[in-house]
Amino acid sequence: MKFVIAPDKFKGSLSGFEFCEAVEEGLRMVSKDVEIVKKPLADGGDGTIDVVKHYINGEKVFFEVNDPFFRKVMASYLYAPKNKIAYIEMAEASGLKLLKEAERNCMETSTFGTGELIADAIGRGAEEIILGIGGSATNDGGMGMAKALGYRFLDDNGEELKPIGKNLSAVKHIDATKANAKLSTVTFKVACDVTNPFYGPQGAAKIYAEQKGASQEEIDKLDKGLMNFAQLILHKYGIDLQSTPGSGAAGGIGGGAIAFLDAELTSGINLIMELANFDEAIKGANWIITGEGQLDEQTLSGKTMDGVISAAQKYTIPVAAFCGSVNLSVQLQKEFGLAYVISILRGVSNLQQAMDSSYDNLVNASYNFGNILSK
Repeated sequence: MKFVIAPDKFKGSLSGFEFCEAVEEGLRMVSKDVEIVKKPLADGGDGTIDVVKHYINGEKVFFEVNDPFFRKVMASYLYAPKNKIAYIEMAEASGLKLLKEAERNCMETSTFGTGELIADAIGRGAEEIILGIGGSATNDGGMGMAKALGYRFLDDNGEELKPIGKNLSAVKHIDATKANAKLSTVTFKVACDVTNPFYGPQGAAKIYAEQKGASQEEIDKLDKGLMNFAQLILHKYGIDLQSTPGSGAAGGIGGGAIAFLDAELTSGINLIMELANFDEAIKGANWIITGEGQLDEQTLSGKTMDGVISAAQKYTIPVAAFCGSVNLSVQLQKEFGLAYVISILRGVSNLQQAMDSSYDNLVNASYNFGNILSK
């Protein structure tokens, strides 16, 4: 039999790689002859960089950039010279994780540092750049990122503006004459799992700016600024960001990437599965085994397991889900397309005990699953 093991992590407990090892150990207790293909996955959240590194055989590049408040900070990204692929997480340069709680203020923050990372990757010869945009501290529509790549944003008097959220309303002209000439030679893909428009009730500012430190009055100003920015982009490039799902992601950098990088927005799990050559790997499989820490109805909303099931259905391969905890009705299990679901917990335990015993519990669950199939 051929098994493909394709999990997400068990957050705080097992990495996707450790999940694969545990399941293989359990299955081989039943039979040494089974074919096992290990394909750890991620959806763009925590841990994604380790999974990407595995598939592109990349190494970390460290580079000094500007943080959201233009303070120098050392950031990193992945680059694979052989494949000429770079993976950049904007949170490294423009993320909330770089700020103290009291510093959050997306009127004043910028994605400039993210643009610096992109520029460095291009300078190293990158021909494909994957941009992860979770955890941003910004609401500048990607203006800062574009500024670092040579774009200039001018007010009514032709004066160049600082690329921060509060200046979106003041932008009247976009000057691309000094934009990085190599941008057109690079393919950009953005891991984006939200569908928010650029502005409006469901837009970047109205939905996300409060958690980035904006007051209600500031949220309204940012929203108007994004509207102004979108209208300028529509006039200059003919790109209607407001009608593009996901353009409002990460303070509007989703839309900025479309306008200034000619980027494609796609789901995080789809990007990782493409890097993993997943569709080819699962051909001829008898089972795909996936899993994550908690399985509930939210799991199938653009997450790793959703991508695995969608791929499996193309080849009519049954999917088994091994999870830390399961809160799913039989009806939802059927609707999701899961053939086998189990919580790996054994006995009564608290959360820490359950996490500490995840590896052994997963080996045990995999052994029992393999044993059933061997009968």
